[in-house]
Amino acid sequence: MLISYLVIAAIIFAAFIFLMMSTSLFLRRVVPTNEVHIVQSGKATVSYGKEHEAGNTYYEWPAWLPKIGIVKIVLPVSVFDGDLEAYEAYDKGRLPFVVDVKAFFRISDSNLAAQRVSSFDELRSQLLAILQGAVRTILASADIEEIMQGRSQFGEAFTREVEAQLINWGVSTVKNIELMDIRDASASHVIKNIMEKKKSLIEMQSRIEVAENMKRASIAEIEAKRETDVQLQDALQKVGSRTAEKDKAIGIANEQAQQAIKEQAKITTEKELEITKVSEVTSANIAKDVQIVKATQDKETAAINKDMAVIEAAQEKETTILVAEGTKATTILVAEGNLESKKRESEGIAVEGTARAEAEKAMQLAPVQAQIVLAKEIGNNEGYQKYLITIEQVKANQAVGIEQAKALSQADLKIIANSGNVENGMKGVMDIFSSNGGTNVGAMLEGLAQTEQGEALLKKVGLNSDKKDK
Repeated sequence: MLISYLVIAAIIFAAFIFLMMSTSLFLRRVVPTNEVHIVQSGKATVSYGKEHEAGNTYYEWPAWLPKIGIVKIVLPVSVFDGDLEAYEAYDKGRLPFVVDVKAFFRISDSNLAAQRVSSFDELRSQLLAILQGAVRTILASADIEEIMQGRSQFGEAFTREVEAQLINWGVSTVKNIELMDIRDASASHVIKNIMEKKKSLIEMQSRIEVAENMKRASIAEIEAKRETDVQLQDALQKVGSRTAEKDKAIGIANEQAQQAIKEQAKITTEKELEITKVSEVTSANIAKDVQIVKATQDKETAAINKDMAVIEAAQEKETTILVAEGTKATTILVAEGNLESKKRESEGIAVEGTARAEAEKAMQLAPVQAQIVLAKEIGNNEGYQKYLITIEQVKANQAVGIEQAKALSQADLKIIANSGNVENGMKGVMDIFSSNGGTNVGAMLEGLAQTEQGEALLKKVGLNSDKKDK
């Protein structure tokens, strides 16, 4: 019987051991890396997780089991956040507004945190309550404008306020609490009015700054324009002074040139008047001689026509000879005159060419100087002046010779030469109309009267040969 009881006990114990081992396989827990499990047993509180002394595995025995039963709390090891969204707050003037606050926490002492709360949700709820109290207290001590302008400062104040309390929960902040947003509460326009005020202030300051900048720009432009105008006036004054000096110098030079030209023109005019005077005197003398010759010719021709009727035939022959000689002499005279004219003309052309070359050279140097040089050249060039006088004299002699030849060709003259030839008998046709010609004619008639034939001839033509008649 004893053996049977022992066997039964052994079997029961083995079954129990098997049951415990099988159950332990289902109750074994491995803590994730981002969690910590705080296990409360009848003897102690132990935290399981990464970097904990107890390790990261345990058996979750039901709490109803005596001695080995446990109670666990799961808390995160990673950072978790706490948000206050649309939290209504007041400033120290009791002006309402709504804020959004965001905080980041981590569990620094898991055992202490497990003592304070029974779950993570409860821990988060308590942390948010702490955060609300800190936000309410700090914001109620400042004006809303200060809050809007110093968000970062208020975030630091929130952090300092909650850190002293979070130590009691085994929790710490990861970074400064941030005041994310601040806005008007429902039916409130405080922040909107402040923003409009700030906006109008900024716009006013911007317009003032723009106006000031425009004012400075206008002043700078005015100063720049004034300086530019002053410099331009100085430049124009200098240019005007130099232009006046240049015009003055040019005016003086022009006046001097005009004076020199007028002086040279005066000299040239005097020379031309002298040439004209000589030409007119020569022409007058020639005309006078022609008139005298013509008058003498008319007078003596009337007397000789009566005396020369006797020798008409001989006179015709001699007239032909005389006309031929006169034509010859006229031709020679004309040829010599033309030759002399061409010679003088070539000399004048050479002189004129030289003067033109000098004049063109002077014209290239200066138009005014060219006129002065040309005037001086004409006034001082006696060769050119003599050339002009000679041309006029040749033209006059040519005209007189031609008119004399025409007069002799039309005259009914007969010349008888007693010795040699016609040239020796009478040096020139004009001798007929001179006192020498009259004396010769008288001597001829006297000679005729000394002979019987001559005396008969004179009687025949109506000339009395008596000494009384003579």
